[in-house]
Formats: sequence, structure tokens, C-alpha cells
Amino acid sequence: MNICIASDHAGFGLKQKIINFLQNRHGTWQITDMGPEDNTPVDYPVYAHKVAGAVSRREFRRGILICGTGLGMSMMANRFSGVRAAVCTTEKMAELSRQHNRANVICLAARQVKFEVNAAILDKWLETGFEEKERHQRRLALLDLLMTR
Repeated sequence: MNICIASDHAGFGLKQKIINFLQNRHGTWQITDMGPEDNTPVDYPVYAHKVAGAVSRREFRRGILICGTGLGMSMMANRFSGVRAAVCTTEKMAELSRQHNRANVICLAARQVKFEVNAAILDKWLETGFEEKERHQRRLALLDLLMTR
């Protein structure tokens, strides 16, 4: 799997831990770090734009965004066509975001959730597939159809 990841300054420390976690757990996966390079204050929309743009262009199957709450990152990411970004603070949210919504970007909350819990959330998100039920497919089609341009 190829995954891109980015954070803002609030999520920088968690981003580094998540990259190490993924490399140790899934050594053959391609993990691309889209910044930032340190925890100097930055503007989250810039980094959400990088990941969401790459997922929207299908350069990466999935993306990971990390900020203090996950909210700002998700707001920016969901402005991109074909991106379904979900803030996940529990494993159940991660599971449902994949099963029902086919989320392709996960937004993690560095200041709200401990690393171990975020790692479990990410694992659940990565291992869960989309339920090919008609109601889920219909709702995803409506998301695309009703998207404001």
C-alpha cells in the first residue's frame, strides 16, 4: 500500500511516531511524509492540501492527516473531489468510516488522543474494507452528486 502523511506543528510528534509505527508493522508499504520537517508553527491547510490533493489525483490510495483535533485538517481535505476524510477518535469511528463511507483519508487528533490509542485507531482504519451494500454505495454517489462546486 502507498500512503501519504502530513501534520501541522501540533501533530508533528505523533506523525513521527505513526511513521515509525507503520514502517515497523508494514515494512513493505510506501509511506511518504509530506511535512512539516519540524514542530515550528505552520498553517494546517497547507499540509492538508498536499495530502488531499495527492489522494484526489490518485497518486496515493490513502492519506493520514494529524493536527491537534483532526478537525481543521478534515475541513480542508474534504474540499477535494474524491476525498472522504474522517476524523476518528475511536476504533469504532475508524471502522465505520471505512465500512460505510469508504474514507480514504483519516484525520487523527494529536492533542486529544494518546499515541497508543491513535495507533489502534489507525490499525483498525487500515484493516477495514468497504461494505459493498447498496445503501452505502447510494450514499457515496449522493455525496459526489450533491457536492457544491
